Amino acid sequence: MTSPATSAPQRAGYGQLLRTEGAWSFLLPGFLARQPYAMLTISIVLLVEHTTGSFGLAGAVSATAGVSMALISPQSGKLADRFGQAAVLVPGVFLHAATVGVLIAVALLDAPLWALFAAAVPAGATAPQISAMVRARWAAQLEQSPLMTTAAAFESVTDEFTFVVGPVLATALCTGVHPAAGLIAEASVFLVGGLVFAAQRGTQPVPHGKPSGAGESAGTRVSALGVPGVRVLIAAMLGIGMVFGGLQISLTAFTESIGHPGLNGVMYGAFAGGNMIAAVIVGAVQWKRGPQRRLLTGYPVLVLAAVSLAVAAQLGPWAVLLGAIGTLTGLCIAPCMITCFTLVETLVPAGARTEAFTWLTGAIALGQAAGSTVAGQLADQAGAESGFLAPAIGTGLALAVLLTFRKTLSRPAGGRVAARGVGHRTAVPVD
Repeated sequence: MTSPATSAPQRAGYGQLLRTEGAWSFLLPGFLARQPYAMLTISIVLLVEHTTGSFGLAGAVSATAGVSMALISPQSGKLADRFGQAAVLVPGVFLHAATVGVLIAVALLDAPLWALFAAAVPAGATAPQISAMVRARWAAQLEQSPLMTTAAAFESVTDEFTFVVGPVLATALCTGVHPAAGLIAEASVFLVGGLVFAAQRGTQPVPHGKPSGAGESAGTRVSALGVPGVRVLIAAMLGIGMVFGGLQISLTAFTESIGHPGLNGVMYGAFAGGNMIAAVIVGAVQWKRGPQRRLLTGYPVLVLAAVSLAVAAQLGPWAVLLGAIGTLTGLCIAPCMITCFTLVETLVPAGARTEAFTWLTGAIALGQAAGSTVAGQLADQAGAESGFLAPAIGTGLALAVLLTFRKTLSRPAGGRVAARGVGHRTAVPVD
């Protein structure tokens, strides 16, 4: 089978992508609705650290929300594949606003510690996965198109813009207005943006519970986890998530240790800005190498950057040096993340793509949770600079998984990979 990327009659670029019919109808509301995603965990950290005085506890509560999001959000993705995105999103945004309100109340009323963890679970579980839903809409619009890599890059740019704006906005609100202001803004924007996005029903993928083509009946159910390559991509995203989570805690602890807490948002924004710049470049390049080779080449470079950041942190409290290497680390993340999302379109059948995208974004959240927990404990026990070890550890472990199971990331010669129905865990080629 000839790769669409190699048989394209014209160069795949952002201009061509944005001329896709119906794209703007979901891009604009999707852009608004995803902004709070990068605000949730950092807002929880800042609120809980303010009320308890512990970075370790703040990281653990934030991690609880992240784990809950990672474990529950793929189920909402599966429901969206089956019943439609709007059917899942509309009740979801109302539930999220309510559960975030409970978490705020519990934190400000000095409730027992167990109550903080209990309130963090539904707050994370109900967080709408707008990014995965937007990616699923692109996949439905661009089936087997060379523009899929460009779309994955475009979405990564948009995601990384939220990681530039979100932490800075959350930090400004929590430190300049009220410790709970970040979470209040997060829930409010999710509610408004989510409802507007859900109203754009014309571009949502055909629900998996309805017949959508030959060989696919209403009773057919597929699982993204039935594709071995998806499980490997989840490991890669866990490592990337540990970079995000580890840096959120480490930079917060570092900037407070040098007496300039306001630098936290700026330094994290520089890291996310590097990620965004790299994402723009990746989407503009017409790649000759396949996505598997790009991932196996780029991930070791990411590990090297994370290790360099950890080493630099041990040398002294040099904000400029850490900011520069943090930006370099961000430049290394985007190519890996974009390639992971691009591989989903190659490896996963259409009826399970929202679930697959949600597993990957959920893996980032789970990695953030692990990174926040590890970095928080290290910062509390061994100093702020020790927290920077968490990203190096996470990416190193993920690289070991990628290298060990790299063959699962290739499309079989016979054709596209399809997952079996519920109860099966292997993948089969479809001619």
